[in-house]
Amino acid sequence: MNPKYEYRALLACDIAGSAGRGQQRLQEIRSALRSALSGALDLAELDRRDVSYVDTGDGCRLVAPAGLPKAGLLVPLLPELSARIREHNRQAGPDTRLRVRAAVHAGEVRFDPDGTVSGTPFEALARLLDSTPLRRAAVAGPDGAPLAAILSQHYYEETVGHGYEGLETGAFTAAEVVVKEYSARAWLWYPGSPVGPYGGSGREPGSGGRPAEAGKRPTEAGPRTVEQLVRATGNGTVFAVGRGDQHIRYNERG
Repeated sequence: MNPKYEYRALLACDIAGSAGRGQQRLQEIRSALRSALSGALDLAELDRRDVSYVDTGDGCRLVAPAGLPKAGLLVPLLPELSARIREHNRQAGPDTRLRVRAAVHAGEVRFDPDGTVSGTPFEALARLLDSTPLRRAAVAGPDGAPLAAILSQHYYEETVGHGYEGLETGAFTAAEVVVKEYSARAWLWYPGSPVGPYGGSGREPGSGGRPAEAGKRPTEAGPRTVEQLVRATGNGTVFAVGRGDQHIRYNERG
């Protein structure tokens, strides 16, 4: 039986700061990530049986089912995953709180008869997940972001700006990724942007679908670099508008 090649959407997650917590705590946070992701997939109406899931030790890698619109790996999946991680963190101790990095890409991958999935798109996915802009975004603010995600330029072009509900261009910030031999433009997203004013899907888990309150309108500011972006504190959350400038959305206390 010969291998087959199919175009698929890909998602990789990694738990930031997982090292040094000990075996028991590592297993607890891995379980928390699986639970949060499982719930987010259900809400996004993605059948987990159709999603190829690979445990990577301190994270996971997902291969979406064939034919899934690429926007399906963005909304409501990412905002809901962020909301569920935030809910876990409210109840967790310091050693079991989660900060998660996620990378999203798509391309033609190889399916071998034994179920192995491989291909060059996974190389780009790994580079995005390990990139400096994403690592910095994941620790933005005093407590870190529950979820920071990065999209490849290809994925961004195929989804954002095409009119999909919840995918406003202002929710993403351009970043240059250089990891080893990989060099490309990518796009950052993390809670606080218009796609999820509550750091989630617009509702809290278990809220019965009640919408969250919208945040305040953004306050104008001058252009900011990605480095300035990720140094945002709890006094304000930075997001980008479509033309590439960055502005600050202030919290109630700001």
